[in-house]
Amino acid sequence: MTAITSPAQVVPGRLEQMSTRIAFFIAGFGIAAWAPLVPYAKARAGLDEGTLGLLLLSLGVGSILAMPLAGVLATRFGCRRVLSGGTLLICLALPLLATVSTVPLLIAALFLFGAGLGTVDSTTNLQAVIVERASGKTMMSGFHGMFSLGGIVGAGGVSALLGLGISPLGAMAVVIVMLLAALFKAAPHLLTYGSESTGPAFAVPHGIVLFIGGMCFIVFLAEGAALDWSAVFLAQERGIDTAYAGLGYAAFALTMTIGRLTGDRIVRRLGATRVIVFGGLTAATGLFLATFAPSWEAALVGYALLGVGCSNIVPVLYTAVGKQTVMPESIAVPAITTLGYAGILAGPAVIGFVAHASSLSFAFGLMAVLLVAVAIGGKVLKV
Repeated sequence: MTAITSPAQVVPGRLEQMSTRIAFFIAGFGIAAWAPLVPYAKARAGLDEGTLGLLLLSLGVGSILAMPLAGVLATRFGCRRVLSGGTLLICLALPLLATVSTVPLLIAALFLFGAGLGTVDSTTNLQAVIVERASGKTMMSGFHGMFSLGGIVGAGGVSALLGLGISPLGAMAVVIVMLLAALFKAAPHLLTYGSESTGPAFAVPHGIVLFIGGMCFIVFLAEGAALDWSAVFLAQERGIDTAYAGLGYAAFALTMTIGRLTGDRIVRRLGATRVIVFGGLTAATGLFLATFAPSWEAALVGYALLGVGCSNIVPVLYTAVGKQTVMPESIAVPAITTLGYAGILAGPAVIGFVAHASSLSFAFGLMAVLLVAVAIGGKVLKV
């Protein structure tokens, strides 16, 4: 994506950088607050894995449909208005996710939630591109680290509130207050403009771009599995109390955050190829451990290893897209971004269907095999 700003627009500075970090925190916090609610929603509506997977697909559809629309709206109305609107959609959806018990209402609530998440995520990344370019420095890893930090606070905080005996609706009320407070802090310095692209918002990837996009899809699928299925797996297969089942995603998000905040140094030391190979193997090992170890404590270690392995693969793949010449960068980057988000948002629905046909353990084991394929792909890619 190539951003074009007019001379009349104020060049982003330190305050805009701060607001961008808060915006990433909002995105991570909002999506992670849902993870501990999944077992409650499943039990409240009496859902099996296949039906739950279908419901989660509506979240992905809402988000993916909202992403390109958010880019168009940000160009016309600015990042501030669109990001604020997306945050308000999240705040509207969360109480519904904590209370509704019928399938049609859950579908509508998840679609609304997904639309809010897609709007916030797309607009936040758009602002990040503009702010980073204006700074003349590499800042994207730190921005995305704030997303992961929001994930830790969201999953861990909501799990703690539920563990204290607070109802899901009460926990969501606390989440909404925090989201609105963060938005109030960030809003004055969110950009009042967006950017224009020299290429289409989406193009079908091919060649090396399709290869890279496929690897992104798998890594994001693993992240989506941790978000939407770890709590269900721990509660259903390992017997952990549903109030604490969100700790699986919290462990994943913690190590993902640490990995991202130290990622630039790691890539410089190991090289991009080794980061993909070692990362894929570490992630696969962690998911195998989380799935087949008999204790929930070992499963938490496994989810932590999954976060370590996945943390720096996607940033390296984005760098590789910038080096390829098969497709223009302004087209290739949106293409692999869409593939990636299809993995994190729509992919967990596939896991639900596989789990329904076999078992959740089999679905996770298959996911681990795909992560090994990412490691092999790193050797083939040679970035």
